[in-house]
Amino acid sequence: MKLFGALVAIAGLAAQGAWASEDIADKYPQSELYDKPVEVVPHVFSAIGATAPPTYENAGHNNNLSFIVTGEGVIVVNGGASARLAEALHDEIKVVTDQPVKWVISENGQGHAVLGNSYWADQGIPILMHEEAAEEVKENGDFILQGMERYNRERAEGTRIVMPTRTFTDKMVIEMGGVTIEVLHLGPAHGPGDTQVWIPEWQVMIAGDIAFHERMPPIFGDTCVKCWIETWEQGLEPLAPTYVIPGHGHPTNMAQVRRYTRDYLVDLRAKIGAHIEEGGDLAGAYYIDQSRWAHLDTFEELATKNAGRVYEEMEWE
Repeated sequence: MKLFGALVAIAGLAAQGAWASEDIADKYPQSELYDKPVEVVPHVFSAIGATAPPTYENAGHNNNLSFIVTGEGVIVVNGGASARLAEALHDEIKVVTDQPVKWVISENGQGHAVLGNSYWADQGIPILMHEEAAEEVKENGDFILQGMERYNRERAEGTRIVMPTRTFTDKMVIEMGGVTIEVLHLGPAHGPGDTQVWIPEWQVMIAGDIAFHERMPPIFGDTCVKCWIETWEQGLEPLAPTYVIPGHGHPTNMAQVRRYTRDYLVDLRAKIGAHIEEGGDLAGAYYIDQSRWAHLDTFEELATKNAGRVYEEMEWE
């Protein structure tokens, strides 16, 4: 199949680091989006964000904003980091199809997934979120918004915190236009409310932040790395998707996201575990050898922080 070959080629280029650079300028300057949406497989599109932290230059578009075109409407995955960014994505959807957007699904409770929901809510479109992600927005929404306003300045205009129209616990199935879409919470991963969108018929997983590609996964204060690995191995792997749209980085396959997500986390825990066994302290944990992963974007920003957080998690295990 032509598209399959194209996706394999994309995965190969991405694996070689052809596009994985924090220094690549805005690829779509005529839009608030960092890059124009591409059709990953038939009917599934994604606007691939920068592999850098959120900045004014990338307008906070440093994650993947995806949408599914069914026979009866469009489902958007991720509201975007601002109302303006969400509107820019909507403009691109209108170029692809005249079908209305029927749902917006947030991959978690982080800013780049939820802040643009204010735009979608103003269009009367229902917003779906995992219950723990919704709790994160309720508790931290103002703080998340203020952070975006600081780096995005006038590009933050019109953005406000809105709560989801509907939440789910483990799974919600959407039947639309002859397509079955499973909205899943496979378990805690990058965050407690991580959400995956699975289209079994097309073998496509819009994975959200359970899966990273081309950039180092950040480990936050509420990240349980041990849980993340377990969720990966017990929840994601058995589904065996052919195509994976990760939360960050270009669409690829399971082998690539496994390498840069699960394998990284396992390696980091093994090194921190050995450090603890040798009597090492938190200060020393920051200096463990992570050179194997130094080619990943955001390595300099995240490697030492990740090591410290894993040490704190493992210290009392």
